[in-house]
Amino acid sequence: MADAEIIPIGTRGRPGRGTGTRPSSAARGLAPKSGTPRKPASDAPATADAAKPASPAAKQASEQASKQPTAPRPAPAAKKPAPRKQAAPKPVAPAPEPVIATASLLDGLGQDAPSTVPAARTEERGLSPLAGIPVGDWLAAFQHAARELFGDQWEPQLARFLAFLRRRLTGDYTVDEYGFDAEVTERFFMAALRPIAQKWFRIEVRGVENIPTEGGALVVSNHSGTIPVDGLMTMVSIHDHAGRHLRPLGADLVFRLPVVGSLARKGGATLACNEDAERMLRGGELVGVWPEGFKGIGKPFSERYKLQRFGRGGFVSAALRTGVPIIPLSVVGAEEIYPLVGNIPSLARLLGVPYIPITPFFPLLGPLGLVPLPSKWLLEFGEPIRTDEYDDGAAEDPMLVFNVTDQVRETIQQTLYSLLMQRESVFK
Repeated sequence: MADAEIIPIGTRGRPGRGTGTRPSSAARGLAPKSGTPRKPASDAPATADAAKPASPAAKQASEQASKQPTAPRPAPAAKKPAPRKQAAPKPVAPAPEPVIATASLLDGLGQDAPSTVPAARTEERGLSPLAGIPVGDWLAAFQHAARELFGDQWEPQLARFLAFLRRRLTGDYTVDEYGFDAEVTERFFMAALRPIAQKWFRIEVRGVENIPTEGGALVVSNHSGTIPVDGLMTMVSIHDHAGRHLRPLGADLVFRLPVVGSLARKGGATLACNEDAERMLRGGELVGVWPEGFKGIGKPFSERYKLQRFGRGGFVSAALRTGVPIIPLSVVGAEEIYPLVGNIPSLARLLGVPYIPITPFFPLLGPLGLVPLPSKWLLEFGEPIRTDEYDDGAAEDPMLVFNVTDQVRETIQQTLYSLLMQRESVFK
């Protein structure tokens, strides 16, 4: 008998196919238990029974069994999966509302505890966290800042400042025929120059009583310092000690500069000419003049405190015509702020300036070399030289003008020597 094909029971004569309902008990027995890894067929060892050939009786029994129809077993009803019970959600505690702590803006104003503002509330309103700061804190901060800026009397000071701004915006202020703006000069120019005069140069002023409290007068001073800083320091010193504005006479180079010229006009300066000088003196102004000009501020350090020529005596003619007193002023300390050790004349002619200074620090240190040295300054106003005792035509007498000019120059020079003898050190 030929080898019969072995067909598994319950497959309806089709190898490899089941009934499609439920696997037989034999098939279920062959399935791996749950949790047990299934070994691959290649690794399973072959048993002895599988290796032996089937006997003839077994083959005949299998053929008869295959011919009998097998009734299909009813498929068991599929068990519906029991509904999974959902655990009730645990109650979650609400997250604490973020709080922005705004400490008191000012210490010592009666608000020790910081004020807190919920951030969520400010976000709901569409505001920034700073919008939640109480109005009282803003007012307290404003008062503290005003007190620091204007002092204990901050309220009237602030009121005056706001009034100043209103006048500037509305154009309700006065400027004289020379361009002098007294309000801007007091509030800005003097305020900026005062710390330099008091803290940096430590200016000591003598003979303030020789400056008349009212009426016209002519202040004549020596000139030095490479840069005309001495004129600015003289202006702030007279303003603070005598309570008057000094109206300086400047060279035409000052007014040709784009920014410096307009600032000089607002500060009270005007062109150094006899016509303007005489008009201001007749108007009762205190006029300042530096007869040495660029020869004084541009002289080398080796010739310090040696007065140069006083020009043609035009300032004396103006004083004689108006009959105002001449007040000599001697300034010690300005020669040392920029020690002039050299000059570049070719570059100066190219730029149209009197000189290009070379100091121990400029141009070697660049812009840092423009910082003046903190020398100690002494300003002494001499006794007035009266001019009202001369005749009306005295200003037309060249010899008289020369004599008065020489008298003023010698007075300043002798006072400089005296102050240098009294000075202990350049920086003390």
